[in-house]
Amino acid sequence: MIDLLIGQHQQIKALLAEVKSSAGEQRKEAFAELVRLLAVHESAEEQIVHPAARDDAGDDVVDARLREEDDAKTLLNELYEMGLDAPRFETRFAALETAVLTHAEQEEQTEFPALRKGTTAGRLRLMAGAVRVAEAIAPTRPHPQAGTHPLNNLIMGPPVAIFDKVREAVGDWRRSHDA
Repeated sequence: MIDLLIGQHQQIKALLAEVKSSAGEQRKEAFAELVRLLAVHESAEEQIVHPAARDDAGDDVVDARLREEDDAKTLLNELYEMGLDAPRFETRFAALETAVLTHAEQEEQTEFPALRKGTTAGRLRLMAGAVRVAEAIAPTRPHPQAGTHPLNNLIMGPPVAIFDKVREAVGDWRRSHDA
């Protein structure tokens, strides 16, 4: 499970760099993929990883990661709503990048080592499956109003994810018919 999450951190870092260095349609696509990946990744961590890490890493570590995720969700939502052409996009995107990279580093240095030490390999494999399921039913864009509590994600996640997917499908249909 930890290797899966670290692999996603690498994908997120690559997408952050691509958004910064690209333009036009490529930038738009990279940002859309970044939004989707961050939304599903953080939702799965909030439901599966952080609750499991409380015993091994401690409440202070997990609570700090949840605050970081909540802050990043708020920034990501702001960026999503304002769009890539907004005058403040670059400044706010730089803040998001710093927040996300710091958060990933903190997870990799504090939370994940504690989980590796305190959790059996078999349980970590089961958790990896649970992370994949949680990601499959997670919202595909940020919803900071949902908070970071695992129960909120479990109850609100699937209906919000359906709404997100319908919204994306309608947007795709409109773009294809406007072209």
